[in-house]
Amino acid sequence: MHALFLASALLAGCLLAVQASVNLQLNKAVGTPYGASTLQLGVATALLALLAAAVGAIGAIRLAPGVPFWHLLGGLASPLYITSGILLFPRLGALAAAGLFVTGQMFASLGLDLFGLLGIARRPLSVGIVLGALAVLAGITVIIRGQRPAQTPPAAGPATGGGSGGSGGPGRGATATATAPAATAVRRTRGLGQSGWILLGIVAGAVLPVQGAVNAALRKDIREPVTTAMISFIVATITIAVVLIVLLATRRTPRPQLGGLRTMPWWGWLGGACAAAYVTATFTLIPTIGAATTVALTVTGQQVASAVIDNYGFLRLPRRPLTAPRLSGLALLIVGSVLVQLT
Repeated sequence: MHALFLASALLAGCLLAVQASVNLQLNKAVGTPYGASTLQLGVATALLALLAAAVGAIGAIRLAPGVPFWHLLGGLASPLYITSGILLFPRLGALAAAGLFVTGQMFASLGLDLFGLLGIARRPLSVGIVLGALAVLAGITVIIRGQRPAQTPPAAGPATGGGSGGSGGPGRGATATATAPAATAVRRTRGLGQSGWILLGIVAGAVLPVQGAVNAALRKDIREPVTTAMISFIVATITIAVVLIVLLATRRTPRPQLGGLRTMPWWGWLGGACAAAYVTATFTLIPTIGAATTVALTVTGQQVASAVIDNYGFLRLPRRPLTAPRLSGLALLIVGSVLVQLT
């Protein structure tokens, strides 16, 4: 049974990489990353509400008005993380983007642990933590410096039907509409602009441990993990919806085009399910196998899945072969993450 819990943590990390990848299809269908994030978070909220109702835990939401206000703010991290994934995966690739997320996550976790912030038990600095942090830095540096332009197949004419079946499923079948924006995005990362995307990836990863700490405090108040996750996603959905409305009012983003959803691959909707499953799994696994083991395994799963997606061009992402430098950077990230969490 313990082995099953460990495998579940690894699978939960894989879902993060899949979530960010499939969200790109939602973004292409809607035409704006903020609209796509709003839809994805709304789907996750609905799924968690159904789950909470099914297990008889939805009544715990009545306790929310009585909790400290900051305990409700964990959901603010989700729109930043999800929107950053939509923006970064086609520009930097799945492995590089996930590596940046992990780098931010590791150093934010260290800050919370070493200083005992947000109710986290204070943890002394050790040689293993220092070596792990250095390995994470070395790993992401190697991956970013070894970045090559994505390999995209030649356009075979305009795409039809949105690729919801046949070879357009969640495999290599990348259409012209999927590869052209990706190729353009790769070109845009060159020069000074790439530094901004790198910073965004690190910040987006850093908010996840903060979200976890805040949600842990909310769970103590609510006492129901699924309801806690549902409340967090309600806050996230409201937040990104407000951002979308403001951006539309100031004409900083295109108006969402819902008509494109009809031709989107069916698996483009899976981002919400992946998010709901990840949150539910982490809440369930942490009390069972421990926070450090859960984080180490989910981070490892996220990085390995991202490398596979990159190497084979799954989920219509442009293909980025796993070269020797990128493979060594991936190994350093995994070793560093395990050292930071388990020493």
